[in-house]
Amino acid sequence: MRIGTRESRLAMRQTEIFCGLMAELNPDEGCEVLGMKSLGDIDLASPLNQMASTGAFVRELDDAMLAGRIDVSVNSLKDIPTTVADGLTVGAVLKRDAVEDVILPCPLEGLPEGAVVGTASVRRERLLKEARPDLEIRTLRGNIHTRLSKLDAGEYDAIVLAKAGLDRMGIERPMHVLDPERFVPAPAQGAIAVECRADDEGTLRMLSRIDDRGTRRAVDAERRIMRIMKAGCSAPVGIHAVPEDGMLTVTAVSYGYTPEPRRLRARVPAEPADGDLVPIAEYLIGVRDSL
Repeated sequence: MRIGTRESRLAMRQTEIFCGLMAELNPDEGCEVLGMKSLGDIDLASPLNQMASTGAFVRELDDAMLAGRIDVSVNSLKDIPTTVADGLTVGAVLKRDAVEDVILPCPLEGLPEGAVVGTASVRRERLLKEARPDLEIRTLRGNIHTRLSKLDAGEYDAIVLAKAGLDRMGIERPMHVLDPERFVPAPAQGAIAVECRADDEGTLRMLSRIDDRGTRRAVDAERRIMRIMKAGCSAPVGIHAVPEDGMLTVTAVSYGYTPEPRRLRARVPAEPADGDLVPIAEYLIGVRDSL
């Protein structure tokens, strides 16, 4: 199996995790890894939410799959557009890791007035400014190690990252988890996805063996709400679905659609129909004022 992935150390680590699962559950299938650079890796100057094309981190991998140069691609699911490219599908979603964001090196409340905090996410920026209007938020791009180096060099007083990436890389340093009930994660945060061609039945059969159904149900609901909202990967929206008592508990926040942020907590069926999710999406974008 020819596997495409971004060349960053985190992307390669996520691919190692995938290959390890494949070796366990599909032992007769070898893995050949091909690293590629994406637009999001090359253009470190443009804010992600202002990039002209969608799928800034997956477009090149999608093109390689459609051209038959690779069989699958491994990505963080939160970086994959909610409507995947024609001819492709998400063949597997791995068991979800930590969903939370973390702030380094000190708690949010421990930062001095006017502290400089780095992030590339508009969602995180809006959450930070809601919690601490006095903070100065500056754009921070690059891979995990680049961002940590800039923190260590004193360019920022603190930075915000996804806990899952730090965990996967085995990075241990002072960090403080931001409460996901208030600091709502991005849709599908913490989940690794494997895309393939929609007509590649052999690959789909192999991927079905490593697909985590519980994770897929939760992240599918999060991503479908985003799709109904017509919101892109970089929208200032947080959505987190948690399986509880045979249902999904959805916590969400949105910015910029209404004069004030919209927050909600709702219960939907474990495998919700679009009709169950439309009221959530419409509330978040201001079409309705109650669920």
